[in-house]
Amino acid sequence: MKKIILTLALVGMFWSCKPTQTSVKNEVDVTIDLVNVKDDKVMVTTVPPTITTETVTFHIPKTVPGTYSEDDYGRFIEGFKAFDAKGNTLSVGKIDENSYTISDAKKLAKITYWVNDTFDTETGAGFGNSEDVFSPAGTNIKAGENFMLNTHGFVGYFDEKTETPYKLVVQHPDNLLGVSAMNDADNSDTSDLFTTTRYASLVENPIMYSKPDFTEFMVDDMKIIISVYSPTGKYTAKDITPNMENMMKAQKRFLGKMNTTKKYAILLYLSDVRAQDAKGFGALEHPTSTTVVMPEMMGLEMLQEQLKDVVSHEFFHIVTPLTVHSNEIQYFDFNQPQMSEHLWMYEGVTEYFANLFQVNQGLITEDEFFERMSQKILQSKQMDDKMSFTKMSKNVFEQPYKDQYVNVYQKGALIAMCVDIIIREKSNGERGILDLMNKLSKEYGTTKAFKDNELFAKITALTYPEVGAFLNKYVAGETPIPYDEYFAKMGVTEATLQIDGNPFLKGQVPYITVDPSTKEIKILPNIELNAFMTSLGIKNGDIIKAVDGKEYNLDNVYDLVLGSMNWKDGDDIAVTIKRDGKEQVLKGKITLPKESKEGYQVTDESKKALREAWLKG
Repeated sequence: MKKIILTLALVGMFWSCKPTQTSVKNEVDVTIDLVNVKDDKVMVTTVPPTITTETVTFHIPKTVPGTYSEDDYGRFIEGFKAFDAKGNTLSVGKIDENSYTISDAKKLAKITYWVNDTFDTETGAGFGNSEDVFSPAGTNIKAGENFMLNTHGFVGYFDEKTETPYKLVVQHPDNLLGVSAMNDADNSDTSDLFTTTRYASLVENPIMYSKPDFTEFMVDDMKIIISVYSPTGKYTAKDITPNMENMMKAQKRFLGKMNTTKKYAILLYLSDVRAQDAKGFGALEHPTSTTVVMPEMMGLEMLQEQLKDVVSHEFFHIVTPLTVHSNEIQYFDFNQPQMSEHLWMYEGVTEYFANLFQVNQGLITEDEFFERMSQKILQSKQMDDKMSFTKMSKNVFEQPYKDQYVNVYQKGALIAMCVDIIIREKSNGERGILDLMNKLSKEYGTTKAFKDNELFAKITALTYPEVGAFLNKYVAGETPIPYDEYFAKMGVTEATLQIDGNPFLKGQVPYITVDPSTKEIKILPNIELNAFMTSLGIKNGDIIKAVDGKEYNLDNVYDLVLGSMNWKDGDDIAVTIKRDGKEQVLKGKITLPKESKEGYQVTDESKKALREAWLKG
């Protein structure tokens, strides 16, 4: 023992006689202070890795994956300062809205700046028509109550250092819990520690801090965590979980053996639309999580229905682009992005899966699926139906392509549907587009990207020449897709359908209005009443108080409208109304209004086996 100690001492002495060597730091250390909030801003401190150049540039993202918009997150940064190890300030120059250059960079010890949140700036002017950041990609700072940390809004990166590991420390009040797909390596009640291998990985891991309200459940070997922030406490995670669990289990069954993440976080922020709060509703995907923003005033039934559609869409992004993607996605440039040609796949296939899995798993009927696809055809034809989809995708930040972006959710899904039908037909129903995506995920995967101009050839090699011909003619080319030809392959043809209308809506025109002062729901005074109302004796100007004993007003009017979509002809109903100041109950049978609509229906039963393989296989 003594000999070992002596030897170590001698080694230490000889080592100490060698010239001093400067250690190299290969990590970006970031601290976000959520405790000392000042004027609705939080302080961020960044300690750089070793800088060996005389100057260095620091960036806050201009855009982030999944948004397809230039949002300039740097405009929410102020008070940017750089310091050396002694606390002296270094010279800083602002290059543009999102970038700063720092002089004497070899001396750089840390930078600090204040961050404003994006929710407080939203006007609700609408997608593509304002400078609003899409809320699920935005940030919230509500001291002591809620912090939505889409990390790209708080944390930046140094030139040539995006592949450097990041260590993020978040200091927070002890009554707030941070929920993320990342694991907290700090056991403290007031400090969390997260590490990622590179900047892009940190950006892909949002964190929401709020008073603890979360649930967890397992879907096979995947752990799902749902965290909910509801400003008035109207909803809790337990209210959301049963439907979400059923849906995500159905999604996992649909995906089968395709690899998925081991942990997935759903961060649901419910906005108070009557205050200065988030107004852009929807969701944003990440490899292991989804950020969702919805209005808190929405009724539970409608909220659950909306979550089913938007969360299922975002979850399917684990297939593409999060697993199958091009170099432009793999090496995303947050300030000078080069876009991929294949939004038809990233968003289109994802949106198609979000609808196909529902009919596949019995959550909707075949007719409802056909109705959804019919609506997508109608909406897509209101866009530029001759525009090359690959060209639009590549140039999505520029006009006239920018205004066509929303078509990725319409025509993009229809492109995926047609590819699915071709593969089903050529394989006698044995394979479809899910099989193709599974093969592509094995060919590439999360760490291996494809080259944009090679994807069509790869898909053709994995499927059939007819698929390649379709992609080149209708996706890269400018020829509108003849959807009827593809539906016909499955025994489905266009038809005029008599469908049940909504008792409270005729198309986009409502039969009802709401008095904001009393919150009462009133039948419009001058509108022509539909069959539902006349059969029960409802009159213009009547105030609807309750249906089957459940009271309705402004706070849950969405529940009334959405819930009525599940009503059936001939079912008993009792509607409590107020007329001329007096309440009365109108009882009778439901008579739903009828509407004629162009759509699709099954007409060729000889294609039944192929059709069932398509929709149920």
